[in-house]
Amino acid sequence: MKNKRVKKAVIPAAGLGTRFLPATKALPKEMLPIVDIPTVQYIIEEAVASGIEEILIITNSNKHCMENHFDKSYELEDRLAASGKKAEVKMINDIANLADIYYVRQKEPRGLGHAIMCARSFIGDEPFAILLGDDVVVNKGGTPALGQLIDSYYKIGASVVGVQTVAEDQVSKYGIVAPDPSHKQKGRLCKLTDMVEKPKKEEAPSQMAVLGRYVLTPEIFELLETQEAGAGGEIQLTDAIKRLMDIQAVYSYDFEGIRYDVGDKFGFIKATIDFALDRPELKDDVMKYILEVAEKAKAVK
Repeated sequence: MKNKRVKKAVIPAAGLGTRFLPATKALPKEMLPIVDIPTVQYIIEEAVASGIEEILIITNSNKHCMENHFDKSYELEDRLAASGKKAEVKMINDIANLADIYYVRQKEPRGLGHAIMCARSFIGDEPFAILLGDDVVVNKGGTPALGQLIDSYYKIGASVVGVQTVAEDQVSKYGIVAPDPSHKQKGRLCKLTDMVEKPKKEEAPSQMAVLGRYVLTPEIFELLETQEAGAGGEIQLTDAIKRLMDIQAVYSYDFEGIRYDVGDKFGFIKATIDFALDRPELKDDVMKYILEVAEKAKAVK
């Protein structure tokens, strides 16, 4: 039987963003700009480029500006049009027309698993994607990270989690997958037997970390419904995926692309620099400044 199309995606965005305080006191972390584009817009553009048609963003009561960003802004459009700024009018129109975007609030902070549960009626009985906003992935000239997972789902008809190799001293920051030793790896696809949330270095089953991209079958909702609280007293998606492995196959896919951890301050700075260097109107000035800073650093040494 042909696998159902993956048309819907969920973006959990109800977190408080405490690592970026005080900026996130009034501004959602998902709206922090990388150069001049909010992080969540990059995530949505990746989803759309991967074939996603409908997106549900899980928010909280303090994230109205995210909804405003992806809505029409008639007053702004009128002012820009009156000033002859046609390119800017097209730009903000394109943002409003990216995809069919819906919103639901997570009424209490009970973890990622609970946030995904809030999407149950939206998803129904279809396979669906999850994109976490802390990971921005760029795969220039190639298939987007999520698109790679969706292509893999069509081939195997099973849930797929996106992974990449991290340094041994970094495994304690991530969910780490355990490959099935009895199952031959198919290129970048690997059947899993376990997932361990933030293991100690010496206890990690591999160095393959789950990095914010998933394609899951709808059976995950039945498991989340009965999932007990785990780490931090919250309902963890990782725990439900581990239980999913008991009833159906779950794979990892080592996706291609440069991944930026924009939930980390240094990762956010790296993304800002790299994205600025990729902009023709900024590249020369940014590179000149970087070289000047490097020369000053040498002089200090």
